[in-house]
Amino acid sequence: MNRRNFLTLTGTFTGGTLLVPSFLHSFSKQNSIINPNQCLVFVQLNGGNDGLNTFIPYENELYYKARPTIAVTKSEIIAGNNGMAFHPSLSDFATMQQNGDLTVIQNVGYQNPVRSHFRSQEIWQTAPQKQEYLNSGWLGRFLDLQCKEHTPTAGINMDAYDNFAFLGKEPNSLTIRDPRRFTTVESSENKLTPSTNPQLDFVRKVANSITEGTSEIQKALERTKNLTSLYPKSEFGNRLEWISKLIKGNLNSNVYYTSLNGFDTHEGQKDTHKKKLLDVNNSIGAFYKDLKEAKLLESVTIVVFSEFGRRVAENGGGTDHGTAAPVFIIGGNNKGKVIGNNPNLHDLDEGDLKYEIDFRSVYATLLKSKMNFDANKIGITNKPLEGVF
Repeated sequence: MNRRNFLTLTGTFTGGTLLVPSFLHSFSKQNSIINPNQCLVFVQLNGGNDGLNTFIPYENELYYKARPTIAVTKSEIIAGNNGMAFHPSLSDFATMQQNGDLTVIQNVGYQNPVRSHFRSQEIWQTAPQKQEYLNSGWLGRFLDLQCKEHTPTAGINMDAYDNFAFLGKEPNSLTIRDPRRFTTVESSENKLTPSTNPQLDFVRKVANSITEGTSEIQKALERTKNLTSLYPKSEFGNRLEWISKLIKGNLNSNVYYTSLNGFDTHEGQKDTHKKKLLDVNNSIGAFYKDLKEAKLLESVTIVVFSEFGRRVAENGGGTDHGTAAPVFIIGGNNKGKVIGNNPNLHDLDEGDLKYEIDFRSVYATLLKSKMNFDANKIGITNKPLEGVF
């Protein structure tokens, strides 16, 4: 079996019971995390979130001219400052910024943008320099170099599907849909010693990775089972609540990842986008308050992004795939700034915003400031941004 395909099949824990024979238990136990004082939480808004209706250039008349039916009016916007304001569904985001805990990075994208959901997501997850196809994810490469030994829970993907960003040479991450539903069952029979066959040893390592990771997750949840926090009753809210429990339970993880679908708003955008942003606001807002109350906000950095934005002009009550969009940085002791120029609606590229800040510079900033890591080592040569942390 192809090694990468095997990792995909065995690295996902979507629920149920995993039966693992005990001969697969021949590898090392959990190791210390890369930076015990910091972790990153990535939130991917799948479908292409409309950045112009999220962080709004409300003083630019071209915005209203291009969007006669879906524009957010000046009477609706909140927390207006320097020509930009938040969508009315994002009241908690506005509060975070007013508290100095949220930085907005404007016009984030990449050169020669791709408007395909799948390929653009892959570009964000692999971080190639020239849009070449890569066989590893940027976080997978990072964890390969940073984990001194195989560490099954160095990265946690709280989602229904594996995330290409975590793919590396070693299975240093797990994908989990619902931590409550899985258990492990071991057999005391047929114990085998490690072989001299590299392929078999890799199979053993992957299977053992799942088992060890499960054990550590269960321990972390046990340490936080009596903690209560108010999260919205949505799938996205539940995922962030589980991530919070794992962080507070001292799980051996430096990177968490989750996503929210539904941002491909080709039609009926105004109502759909309002509801999706409300889920984003309420869920991340609860996560923010939870971490702040636990005095963990300075050590947890939340990154909210999408694979691309939407076209400037509306198209029949919706918007088509676009290019650049804002990235939000919450917590991690960020400086609470707005970085980059306001969207330039006078100078467009075939109807789309021109990107000004490369997303790989955002990655380089996070790795340097939060993990004390040089992004050049994983092929990201973009310079880190100034003023985020």
